[in-house]
Amino acid sequence: MESFTNACRRQRRQNYWLLLQGIALSLAIFFISVAPPVKAATAPQRVQVTGEIIDTWCYVTEIMGDAQGTAHHLCAVWCAIGGIPVSILGEDGNVYMVLRVENEDTNVANPTIVNIQTHKVTVDGDLYERDGVKYLFVTQVADDQGVVNLNHEDYGIIPFGK
Repeated sequence: MESFTNACRRQRRQNYWLLLQGIALSLAIFFISVAPPVKAATAPQRVQVTGEIIDTWCYVTEIMGDAQGTAHHLCAVWCAIGGIPVSILGEDGNVYMVLRVENEDTNVANPTIVNIQTHKVTVDGDLYERDGVKYLFVTQVADDQGVVNLNHEDYGIIPFGK
């Protein structure tokens, strides 16, 4: 038979856990109620984008100088093979994150993307925007002008620059 003292302790533990669960639930409801609503992605727009295929890591961090053209080509290929997101630095100044190219299932080590790294391309695709980020599903590479003509004489030895 359980002693009165043990029964009281058990009841206090149960009450304590119920109190903690109530506090946690109250906090969750509070934070959900004050959080800004999550914005859904915009409906896709058919677009044509012209620009250079870049790897986003080197572009954003500037770890490899300007991270463009022939001076950065081999690094960009390895980044694409390694799974670093690939984007298009558009002539309009926007960066478009490429989520899919033509009928490929993946962007990681995707032969189509690897073969056009640092190329100037014109692509047709579906553009989605969410929270300021532009996502691009490329349906067709309409024009491929090859590697952008930047060189070590113009940009210095990567990663040191001029």
